[in-house]
Amino acid sequence: MDLATLKPAAGARKKRKRVGLGRGCTRGKTCGRGHKGQKARSGYSRPPGFEGGQMPLHRRLPKRGFRHRDRHPQAIVNVDALMRVFDEGAEVSAEAIVQAGLADAVPGGVKVLGRGEATKALNVTVHAVTASARAKIEAAGGRVTLLDIGTKGPKHKRRTDAGAALDGREEA
Repeated sequence: MDLATLKPAAGARKKRKRVGLGRGCTRGKTCGRGHKGQKARSGYSRPPGFEGGQMPLHRRLPKRGFRHRDRHPQAIVNVDALMRVFDEGAEVSAEAIVQAGLADAVPGGVKVLGRGEATKALNVTVHAVTASARAKIEAAGGRVTLLDIGTKGPKHKRRTDAGAALDGREEA
């Protein structure tokens, strides 16, 4: 046995249905396309969602709500994640959080939430922080500085696999 004599398993490659072979065949004469009309011609196609000129479903249904032009989505990171990744007395900037893989760089910057306990004194400089997160960081001897939303970090950087593992999620 060699490569030249190999054949696919029986039934693995189905033969295509040949049309237009006469009346005795299942698809003779019009080949299953019916009589005349656009669909009977070659090259026919229609755009996705086209309903024959009727107002299509995606245009009949109403839209919901609106998108606020001044909304800045924020990347979320919790206190416990900061404690896992950064050392005592570290300067934790929004850019450092993105580089560590704890958050994605988004237009609204980084927001720190208060889940977990603060066990190290960190100097955190981010765009937003909750009251509970601020209280925990300052109680541990750290400092919180807020940045203006206009001060953005590196654009469109995605978290790394290493960052996902650090954030407490296991990679499959």
